[in-house]
Amino acid sequence: MVDETGRRPVEAPAWYAGKAGGWRDWVRVLHPPYTAWHLGYVLVGAGLAPAVSVRRLLATLLAFGLAVGIAAHGFDELRGRPLRTAIPSRLLGAVSAVALAGAIALGVAGIRRVGWGLGGFVAAGVILVLAYNLELLGGRLHTGAVFALGWGAFPVLTAYYAQTGTVRLAAVVGAAFAYGLSAAQRALSAEARDLRRRVSEVDGCKHYLDGSRVALTRRSLLAPIEKALMALSWSTCALGVALVLARTGH
Repeated sequence: MVDETGRRPVEAPAWYAGKAGGWRDWVRVLHPPYTAWHLGYVLVGAGLAPAVSVRRLLATLLAFGLAVGIAAHGFDELRGRPLRTAIPSRLLGAVSAVALAGAIALGVAGIRRVGWGLGGFVAAGVILVLAYNLELLGGRLHTGAVFALGWGAFPVLTAYYAQTGTVRLAAVVGAAFAYGLSAAQRALSAEARDLRRRVSEVDGCKHYLDGSRVALTRRSLLAPIEKALMALSWSTCALGVALVLARTGH
């Protein structure tokens, strides 16, 4: 479909991406719904613990907010500008590096309270952020399985460990839930990105048994995918909040 100028309107690079430019570019880089989604896994991991330390939970949320919300997404944008931002590369790289350093500092500080085992989680988190988003090792770790592990299972296990200093079966099963849900997220978002960023036209229609037909369009293909992503994002956050509230007696 083209507009009155004869050109096809350019789709936004993501369903949550508003107008580009200035401070709006930073909002794009943060991927707000996806950042909230993965912080929801932190809440789930903490909420599975026998008791919740609000102080430890807030520190874990801040660390993941810095590492995933800012650093990981910033590094990802540096590779090819998928969100079409105009943020200078040096500034974007510097902010991402500082955010990752802040997350590391929070993790190191937590070792004194939780134990040296937390250091393993900190190291694993740094490797995941850098290897996945910068596609190190020739992109061998930039896969659906690594995404589901690093952005789903890992936050659950880390948050649980930060609360208890150990990993029990409940945390492992919770991590399996987050792994599966993150795998579903990546499958859905990959198709949405393809339609928004790479597909130039959509042809065809759906033929129904009663003889009716409905034309296929970019919007008709995107709508159910992105509605599902929206629903999964807020519902994961709601589950995490519910678990934490239950553990804190609310």
